Amino acid sequence: MSESKYIVAIDQGTSSCRALLINMESAIVDIAQQEFTQIFPQSGWVEHDANEIWETQLGVFEKLLNRNNIAPTAILGIGITNQRETTVVWNKESGEPIYNAIVWQDRRTASTCEKLKSSGHENYIKENTGLVVDAYFSGTKLKWILDNVDGARVLAEKNKLCFGTIDSWLIYKMTNGKQHITDYTNASRTMLFNIKSLQWDNHILDILNLPQSLLPTVQASASDFGEFEYKDFKIPICGVAGDQQAALFGQACFYKGMAKNTYGTGCFMLMNIGNQFISSKNGLLTTLCCNERGEVAYALEGSIFIAGAAVQWLRDGLKIISNSSETEQMAFEVKDKHDVIVVPAFAGLGAPYWNMYARGAIFGLTRGTTQNDIAKATLDALAYQTKDVLNAMSDDSGVDLSVLNVDGGAVANNYLMQFQADILQANVGRPKVVETTAMGAAYLAAIQLNLWDDKTIENNRALDRLFEPEISVEESQKLYAQWKKGVERTIDWVDKDL
Repeated sequence: MSESKYIVAIDQGTSSCRALLINMESAIVDIAQQEFTQIFPQSGWVEHDANEIWETQLGVFEKLLNRNNIAPTAILGIGITNQRETTVVWNKESGEPIYNAIVWQDRRTASTCEKLKSSGHENYIKENTGLVVDAYFSGTKLKWILDNVDGARVLAEKNKLCFGTIDSWLIYKMTNGKQHITDYTNASRTMLFNIKSLQWDNHILDILNLPQSLLPTVQASASDFGEFEYKDFKIPICGVAGDQQAALFGQACFYKGMAKNTYGTGCFMLMNIGNQFISSKNGLLTTLCCNERGEVAYALEGSIFIAGAAVQWLRDGLKIISNSSETEQMAFEVKDKHDVIVVPAFAGLGAPYWNMYARGAIFGLTRGTTQNDIAKATLDALAYQTKDVLNAMSDDSGVDLSVLNVDGGAVANNYLMQFQADILQANVGRPKVVETTAMGAAYLAAIQLNLWDDKTIENNRALDRLFEPEISVEESQKLYAQWKKGVERTIDWVDKDL
């Protein structure tokens, strides 16, 4: 058996469970991963089997230990990061879920949210939770379970049920039912937590008719969450954060004005805004994140609906590429031309436009336009949309960004990263280790264990490349104005009355 010491990061995602083995030099030694079942009972409904998630997560943890011939005593601590908003309710006495986990993507409570808005609760919820009223968040999912599962509300009122996001469920199982607990970042995604007072909001609980006894204890992301009772061993659980906040921490965005953008199917962008709550005037969310000690801080969050999905459209819809990596060379071949604008508003426009009637469009086509031009303009659109959201964040926070920290699959594209720096007129930092979400959970655990501090983490976060602006401010402004002109022409394309 190896005598080296490690931290294990548990990364519980929407489609798979992963466990990462991280050594004392903060290097990833191994990753074990296993997918689990996606359940679609009817249109717009998405569920997971919470027991299957637990069994799958336990399985990848054991695989990691067995594959690397590591004793449980070599694991100094565990950090957990998880899909956010997904809702589990279980029986305190049996430890069994009373219904499948309702996933963040699930839309079954959209009508409940519309009733909350029409009843005049929208402003209170936004001003105190930082969130818009939407089926995305946990609160209305919990209400649905109590209202629709036989006997659930009676059990809840007898204090016999527990509610939790996935982190809470995993901790409950790992501690053999001893801990019903969550962290501030996950609590802030429930639409039930007051991020000003840092308490569950009794007024919102009353509106939704939810007993407070259901709810977990809330604490800092770097703190003692109990012990994983694995066989005859006890391993400290000492770091927890929702996936996007864990990525922000993994990118060492500890201080006000630091931001990260994750380029996936869409984009998730978070900016640390320090220790003061700011309510966005530009359609962004306010949420909780972590400072350099793993304690609570505030962040603005903005989502771009279509990012990598636009590149998938080039492949599957237009069929002008067979692999997303081809777009880099295609774009470089027409690098100095920006005649074509693609606005990928396939699902309407998100922040800061919030126009569900917009649709995608291509502008500037001529007889000389080639597939390369369209591929390049599609990549450009990812950078332009990022600027849209960052402008909104700067307007809300009063902070001008100097460096954007990036992660996600699309950051491998050197053309996109360079154009992102050009259009932002700010540096773009691509890390060598792109597993920023899992590393964020590991860093939180390490801070609680006094293994590393924030300076160690900053030093560990080596850059693969720093992209610096290569065009003038004037040129950047000219290109961005062209993008804005394209966006204006897509707004309200669909007739609202149809």
